[in-house]
Amino acid sequence: MTARLRIPDRGPMPAFVDSRPLRFLLTLLSALATSASAWSQEQELIPPSEAYQYVVVDSGEALEIDWAIEDGYYLYKNKLSFESGTDGVRLADYTLPEGLHHEDEFFGVQQVYRDRFFVTIPYEADSPRPDLATLVIRSQGCADIGICFPPQVWNAEVELVSATAGASNQAGALSSPFGNTGGLGDFLPVDEAFRPYLLPIDGNTVELSWQVAPGYYLYKDKISARTSSDKVQLGRIDLPAGEEKTDEYFGTTEVYHNDVFARLPLARATPEPMTLQVDVSYQGCADGGICFPPVTRTLSVELPQATATQTLSAPGDSGSGMVSEQDRLAALIGNASILAVIATFFGAGLLLAFTPCVLPMIPILSGIIAGDGDKVSPARGFSLALSYVMGMALIYTAAGIVAAAIGVQLQAVFNAPWVLSLFAALFVVLALGMFGLFDLQMPSAIQSRLAGVSGKQKSGTIIGAFVMGALSSLIVTACVAPPLVATLTVIGQTGDMLRGGTALFALSLGMGAPLLAVGASAGRLLPSAGPWMVAIKNAFGFMMLGLAVWMLSRILPGSVTLALTGVLVFMAGVWLGGLTTLPPGASDTQKLAKGSGLLAVIYGAALLLGALAGGNDPVRPLAGIGFASGAAVEEEHGLAFQRVKSVADLERELDKAAANGKTAMLDFYADWCVSCIEMEKYTFTDPTVQQALADTVLLQADVTANDAEDQALLQHFGVFGPPTIIFFDSNGLQRNGFEVVGYMKAAQFSEHVRQAVGAASALTAQTTTSD
Repeated sequence: MTARLRIPDRGPMPAFVDSRPLRFLLTLLSALATSASAWSQEQELIPPSEAYQYVVVDSGEALEIDWAIEDGYYLYKNKLSFESGTDGVRLADYTLPEGLHHEDEFFGVQQVYRDRFFVTIPYEADSPRPDLATLVIRSQGCADIGICFPPQVWNAEVELVSATAGASNQAGALSSPFGNTGGLGDFLPVDEAFRPYLLPIDGNTVELSWQVAPGYYLYKDKISARTSSDKVQLGRIDLPAGEEKTDEYFGTTEVYHNDVFARLPLARATPEPMTLQVDVSYQGCADGGICFPPVTRTLSVELPQATATQTLSAPGDSGSGMVSEQDRLAALIGNASILAVIATFFGAGLLLAFTPCVLPMIPILSGIIAGDGDKVSPARGFSLALSYVMGMALIYTAAGIVAAAIGVQLQAVFNAPWVLSLFAALFVVLALGMFGLFDLQMPSAIQSRLAGVSGKQKSGTIIGAFVMGALSSLIVTACVAPPLVATLTVIGQTGDMLRGGTALFALSLGMGAPLLAVGASAGRLLPSAGPWMVAIKNAFGFMMLGLAVWMLSRILPGSVTLALTGVLVFMAGVWLGGLTTLPPGASDTQKLAKGSGLLAVIYGAALLLGALAGGNDPVRPLAGIGFASGAAVEEEHGLAFQRVKSVADLERELDKAAANGKTAMLDFYADWCVSCIEMEKYTFTDPTVQQALADTVLLQADVTANDAEDQALLQHFGVFGPPTIIFFDSNGLQRNGFEVVGYMKAAQFSEHVRQAVGAASALTAQTTTSD
């Protein structure tokens, strides 16, 4: 639009008038008009359809219009009106919101709208209610540079909803922490209390907003957004500060009582305009004492051409072709043949059999075999081992299926203090039986019945081995590994219990395979009769006590665990004869036992001394004790983590990291997690790992308590338990495919970190501005 100067025609100019000043004035005005025209073109005036954008939704009783006006533009309030363009739909009286004061040289004193505003228009609809309605919108606006648009007329099609059906559905969805409210009463349905909107700001940013009804509020930390699009990744929601509220259920948190406006950055794979669907989740309450359950609504937005693009990938990938081990195994369960699934997971179980979570089952089985009698044949040992392994495999599989199906965190349940205490007590009882304080056997009546059924008096031991195997399967839940996560993911997401259960069973059989070898060789390794058998049973008794201490180490302080270990090792040394004088002519075996016992006594004393000094490391029990110089030995230091408790804490720290242009790492940890302690002790103390993470913000979620906030954080990322490590790029986006589940050695982990962090930096650097 070009500004034009119009000079009225007043006839011929008198001869006595000097025309030179007037010609100069006309030349000056013409130059100014030309400059104004050129300046306005440099401002790149956008069309009205882009300057004034709106979204119309139907609440069932009223049409809600959410307006978004570009910076530098405004709408006149008295030029804004609405009409129904559909027969059978009649608009009722409506009130426009207050505008901003504006003085206009053409229209005088006016009210105008800028930025954002809402209009609510009640309506009535004839029966049968039409599915669609047309809203005729008339408006006129201007740009601050001094150019006004002609009056505009837009026709907006609105999908009408059933008011009665919508209200009844929402009534059924409400819940109240204060008990039965006897119906909604004066409370609004959730979709009327909180109205979400999604509007484009530009090709790489959208505005996410909620219209909050008076008397209601939204929880800030319950707001999240997701998309399944393979062309767009969502960044962190830039939410404003809320009001602090102390909630008896959620504690101190931030809430919004008024309308909420947030920016949501987007990473685009292609610059072309597109329609994006976003799943928005939120939760809120009424001041009157009723709370809504969490809801998720799918919103659509028309994105204009993007100004920046990134190399993205399909959901579940990371953009660099990286696929995590658990994702690869999950895909194998769903797509490969059942024989390939069995072979793969059986092999994975064999590898897990030599981890600290599975190795304790070897002394348990060996103790069962040793307690079976003086003569144990290979066939008998194998049958006991098979019964033990089957008990472990069946219960482990069943527990995994149930946990995945109902979403229970069995790892935390079976590592509760009372469960670990019961297990420790059981091992102590078994140890006392090995020491000969009493005989471990089933009641004679049950033994007689079992003997009558099978013809073998040893059937009770077979049953006992199965029961011990079933109980031992709970020990394995202390560890989370990629194969376990893969099977739980498949069961939880697809409901395919057959394939998931088969993979779990093959995995547990693989973990139990070495135990079958132990059972089959028992007839050759154990002495046939005599005092040696008593010595072997006593040795297994000490092993059982060691297992009890190992179980309690997950809940006891490190120094207490070190002290118990010291007492156990000291007593084992005494039992070996470390403090006993050898008789003249002692055999080589006695001398070897004497020497081994003396070393155990010394080591046990060192453990006790270290525990008294506050130490907790059985490998270096005296590391914290100063000697001649009085200086304490320097301890190895691990990574310095910033603890986060809730999703809100994590969002805040990720926002800080993104603001500083840093990547982030989130470590899920628990005191009862064996592999977590391994990572802390052997991986995080490695200099190469620390160097790889030097420029990364380190966050840690301690889920030892497994309370509501811990469970919410685990579920937010679909994490089945610790140890699990998640990486984020410098925009706060999760690096899918780079998750680490289970223990990883330092060298492998440092290389993995370099790939995750380096790929994240490269991805950020790939962002280019399109023409």
